[in-house]
Amino acid sequence: MEKQFAYKSATICYDSVGEGLPVILLHGFGEDRTIWKDQVEFMQRICRVITPDLPGTGKSPVSDDFFVNTIEYYADCVKALLAEENISTCIVLGHSMGGYITLSFAEKYKENLSGFGLVHSTAFADSNEKKQSRQKAIALMEEYGAYAFLKTVTPNLFGSAFKKRHPEKVDAQIEQGNKFSVPALQQYYTAMMNRPDRSFVLTTSCLPVLFIIGSEDIAAPMSDVLQQVHLPEKSYVHILENTGHMGMLEATEKVNAALSEFIKDIKA
Repeated sequence: MEKQFAYKSATICYDSVGEGLPVILLHGFGEDRTIWKDQVEFMQRICRVITPDLPGTGKSPVSDDFFVNTIEYYADCVKALLAEENISTCIVLGHSMGGYITLSFAEKYKENLSGFGLVHSTAFADSNEKKQSRQKAIALMEEYGAYAFLKTVTPNLFGSAFKKRHPEKVDAQIEQGNKFSVPALQQYYTAMMNRPDRSFVLTTSCLPVLFIIGSEDIAAPMSDVLQQVHLPEKSYVHILENTGHMGMLEATEKVNAALSEFIKDIKA
């Protein structure tokens, strides 16, 4: 069921299906809530699944206060969503940028969590090299537009074998770029670039934490994430072989199984 609510000057649209333990799925950069389509279809049998469009994405338009947004702002949006749905405790799982938001949420609102997860994401801050790369990307978006930028970078997010087997799925994801404005993408990059290292959230958390890692992921490299999996008190670690940054599409059944195991263990 599609719903919406107001948070400050933003209107946030989201879907809510299923019953039971609430699980919030947060999309990443250049995606909207439909990136989780296969997971929602699978998971709604075992839990209540809520998938928001973050402000500036999908059916959640850019708001008046959008341009002062930070990763922390998006975490506050998730908190407002819980209040809207009268949810006291949930699981939050985030892909890529959604993982950064998940970590911010876990830092600020740990009392509302029974577990959280990073799907192709990292607790590390951007390196200086990565920040410079984002700055260049922001300039490229300004010069060539949102769609042209996403058309260039999106194929690099998929594993090599998947790109050869399923070019139509890569093309379908590229076409999502037509839905984004340049200011929205630039703001997301700015928010990601300015986020702090949140490794301490993993170290200090007594909650179970899920890690889903792609062996060919260039955006959240396996070498980086493997340095983090020992930090929480209890970790669930799933390495997807021959998979890039888009495991929800590239290794759907394995991702579904990992999410299901994590949710069922928390429910137990």
